Amino acid sequence: MLSAGLSGFLLGGSLIIAIGAQNAFILRQGLLREHVFVLCLICSLSDALLIALGVGGFGTLIATSATAIRLVTWAGAAFLTVYGLIALRRAWNPGAMTAKRSGGTSLAKAVATCLSFTFLNPHVYLDTVVLVGGISAGFEGIARLAFGIGAVSASFVWFYALGYGARLLQPLFARPQAWRVLDVAIAIVMFALAITLLR
Repeated sequence: MLSAGLSGFLLGGSLIIAIGAQNAFILRQGLLREHVFVLCLICSLSDALLIALGVGGFGTLIATSATAIRLVTWAGAAFLTVYGLIALRRAWNPGAMTAKRSGGTSLAKAVATCLSFTFLNPHVYLDTVVLVGGISAGFEGIARLAFGIGAVSASFVWFYALGYGARLLQPLFARPQAWRVLDVAIAIVMFALAITLLR
């Protein structure tokens, strides 16, 4: 059971650490110290829900629904493109942002953006529901449950480490130029993900 849990943790960690829209958003909010706990909790619980669906056997159902995957793909690509453009606009005027908490983003807006990054990204479903769910089929009973718990634990550890660890970079982001580099990098990630989805 312990080895199954560790396998789930390592798989979940390897999938989630890759640079993506969700991670870029949490990094930015962590640097700003805005709503970090709530946003990390949303990301972690969302992963937990999707992983539970996958381990519970829903991975096959989603993988066979071409229409559902197509709709989520187009919506996700559109959302990522728009957010990429917003990041470029911020990069054009980096002086408007500081690493100090300024209360610039409301909780409702931050939560809506976080949920969009989570549920409008087909890769999230493929990684959590389909891939984790598919691999969990190799385990039975308690071992399968342990595998799922391990994968969920990796999400909680990663998002909170990223969200609260970001503040260690705050001295660097005291300069507007650093924000410009970050936002350009975020824009590139968003556009690259959108292109990947459309392909």
